[in-house]
This record gives sequence, C-alpha cells and structure tokens, in this order.
Amino acid sequence: MSKLIGEQQLMRIFIGEADRHGHRPLYEVLVELLRSEGFAGATVLRGICGFGANRVYHTQKLLDLSADMPMVIEVVDFEEKITAIMPQIDAMMGGGMITLEKATVIRYSHDPKKL
Repeated sequence: MSKLIGEQQLMRIFIGEADRHGHRPLYEVLVELLRSEGFAGATVLRGICGFGANRVYHTQKLLDLSADMPMVIEVVDFEEKITAIMPQIDAMMGGGMITLEKATVIRYSHDPKKL
C-alpha cells in the first residue's frame, strides 16, 4: 500500500472508554469497522485524563481503576474513504467529537519479517 504516501487525511475520534455500541466497547467496534472497510490502519490511544462537552473531568486515581478514561481513535487514509465512512461512525456515537486534518504520509509499509 505504498500508494498512501503523500497528502492524506487524518481523522481523530474522541470518545470515552465506557462508551458502548450494543454490548461492546465502541472503540473496538469502530476499529473493526475500519478494518473491514479496508482502511490503511487505526490506532486507539487511552488518555490519562481529560474532559469533554459535559465538562466532567475524568482521571485515573490509584483507587479508581474503572474510570471512564478518554479514548482517541486515529485513522489516516484517503479523504474520500474517510468521508464515505463518516455517516456510519456518526450513527454509532452517542457523544464525543470527530476532527479532520491534512496529514503528509512519509512512510507506510509493513515489515515482511513479521509475517
């Protein structure tokens, strides 16, 4: 997939760790959707603290390991693919935020030794 090199689009999806789609974690459902639709890749990042539109501050304390921590799903691919999948993603989200920006891909490849 070296054709991904060059100017692409970066989508960031901001949700909470406790967000669900059905009975499953929303971040897992979103990553599986992106994979099934042939996206170049997706990464889920777990934040250590944050707040969103409801202004509730989420942080992980030593005694509170089940806090609803912020999650960010990052996806880089062609703008057309991201635009096409957006309605499906939006329908799965109850709250949260989605941002888009331009990204320049310098390198995109896999290590054939890891296959």
